[in-house]
Amino acid sequence: MTPLIAPMQALIVECCASPGAQVRAGDVLLILEAMKMEHEIRAPHDGQIHEWFVGAGDTVEEGAVLLQLQAVTLSAPTPAPSSPVPVPQAVSPTGIRPDLQRVIDRHALTLDAARPEAVAKRHALGQRTARENLADLVDDGSWVEYGALAIAAQTRRRSLEDLQANTPADGMVTGLGSINGQWFGPEASRCAVLAYDATVLAGTQGMRNHQKTDRLLQIAHAQSLPVVLWAEGGGGRPGDVDVHIVAGLQLTTFASYARLSGRVPVVGITSGRCFAGNAALLGCSDVIIATRGSNIGMGGPAMVEGGGLGQFKPEDIGPSALQHANGVIDLLVDDEAQAVATARHYLSFFQGRVPQWTAPDTLALRTVVPENRMRVYDTQAVWPALFDEGSVLPLRTGFGIGMHTALARIEGRPVGVIANNPLHLSGAIDAEAADKGARFLQLCDAHGLPVVSLIDTPGFMVGPDIEAQAQVRHVSRLFVAAAQRRVPIFSVVLRKGYGLGAMAMAGGGFHEPAFTVAWPTGEFGGMGLEGAVKLGYRKELAALEGAEREALYQKLVAQQYDNGSAMNMASTLEIDAVIDPAQTRHWLAQGLASAKLPARGTGRFIDTW
Repeated sequence: MTPLIAPMQALIVECCASPGAQVRAGDVLLILEAMKMEHEIRAPHDGQIHEWFVGAGDTVEEGAVLLQLQAVTLSAPTPAPSSPVPVPQAVSPTGIRPDLQRVIDRHALTLDAARPEAVAKRHALGQRTARENLADLVDDGSWVEYGALAIAAQTRRRSLEDLQANTPADGMVTGLGSINGQWFGPEASRCAVLAYDATVLAGTQGMRNHQKTDRLLQIAHAQSLPVVLWAEGGGGRPGDVDVHIVAGLQLTTFASYARLSGRVPVVGITSGRCFAGNAALLGCSDVIIATRGSNIGMGGPAMVEGGGLGQFKPEDIGPSALQHANGVIDLLVDDEAQAVATARHYLSFFQGRVPQWTAPDTLALRTVVPENRMRVYDTQAVWPALFDEGSVLPLRTGFGIGMHTALARIEGRPVGVIANNPLHLSGAIDAEAADKGARFLQLCDAHGLPVVSLIDTPGFMVGPDIEAQAQVRHVSRLFVAAAQRRVPIFSVVLRKGYGLGAMAMAGGGFHEPAFTVAWPTGEFGGMGLEGAVKLGYRKELAALEGAEREALYQKLVAQQYDNGSAMNMASTLEIDAVIDPAQTRHWLAQGLASAKLPARGTGRFIDTW
């Protein structure tokens, strides 16, 4: 005889077999209710009900005996119980229950296929939808979406059916996915991705999509995930009437996004119109990637007109050519497909070392610097022969053209690259170049990238005009940014290394870097050689005239050049070595191999400028 015991305190809802009834193993004998949930008590073996001790409506304590079941051998099907309870039938795992079908149907409304007219309109502009861009950006099979079923907070003025059909995801697609997982694996490649959907209420910022943004940023903070934001849209949305607020200035979205700076890589991308709140988030990003058809501004046409500033077309406000030249746009691309490829490339530098690379022919470095020391050249010509093939990604190319900045790799290791540009002001560092270089040092330091500094500068730019641009403050940013860095700098003097400007390029002084080496073309001095002669030998030169004066001047310049040659600098240990240009990559590779890099994401915030 087998007693069946109550597993908990419960209410008897139903007894499913009468006394004397034969039951098979697994048959439901009675149903209990506890904490609003029903629990089935099943027969542990074939048998016959010997005696019931409870009935429907009874309350029993845990451990109470419910019934006695006598074991018997059954040769025929068990008679149907007097109070039959449907026995659950086996369900195929490929089958779709009604509750699941409702979820599938609801999610289908969030997809592009449910809105062909909106998609066609987007394509007619030569642009892709938010979901198309995400599908291109994120590795196949890695995407999980948060908040897909959100709708605009407008149920007081629009029907639920209308909102589900026309405001999917409240105009903001958010989730987690892998980017570049084929190189770095599923953990190192995980990213948080947010994309305003310009086909939904013009990509405006609704109350629900603010909530979604905050939720994903919270996860990015907690898990230290890089963030990619597609920022196209028109800013704040005034039509959300379900939420009782006045101005909405208590929102945490902007502070949460800005708080990521210096902690994780933050990539902002835009195509088309990006105004107001959308532009504010974009501007907080480490890097801004924008298409040539983009417009970026802190206010769109309506806001400008509302401020009494006149009427303008959207295309008149912050066009990409302007924003690239003034430094707002770091990477200007042709279209969204190129934006995706560029974002993937950029993120890769902060995801680790790639296992495979192709080394260039470094012999080409021997001929980069002209033999004529007065002849200008572009230091970017160094890059193809110094860094891994196809790895270089120049940044902020439209602004501060006296300074080149880029990300690159040496034997698969990511590095930051900063270089003077002799084609502009002979390489002298002006205010824009200093701002560009200082912010780049902050970027590299925050995310643990060692810096390669390629030096060819006569120093900081001087003169009345440049001082009117607050030159003193701007160029000093290079010293301050370098002094606060945690990452190593490797300095290579290609030709001119003069004065304070050269010191700033080397992190504050030639002994600040992990090494400072020079090519044979290197020349050094506390100031430009010609200026040093004119200043130091003013009386001697003034005493002569004509050809004699010029001859003395050239003789003194030659002496200064010999004294400040790379060989002489190395002999006094002011620099570490003079090297064959073709050995530069080897020096850098060995320096990187021994460099101790700080943990990523523990640095200070990165200036937005």
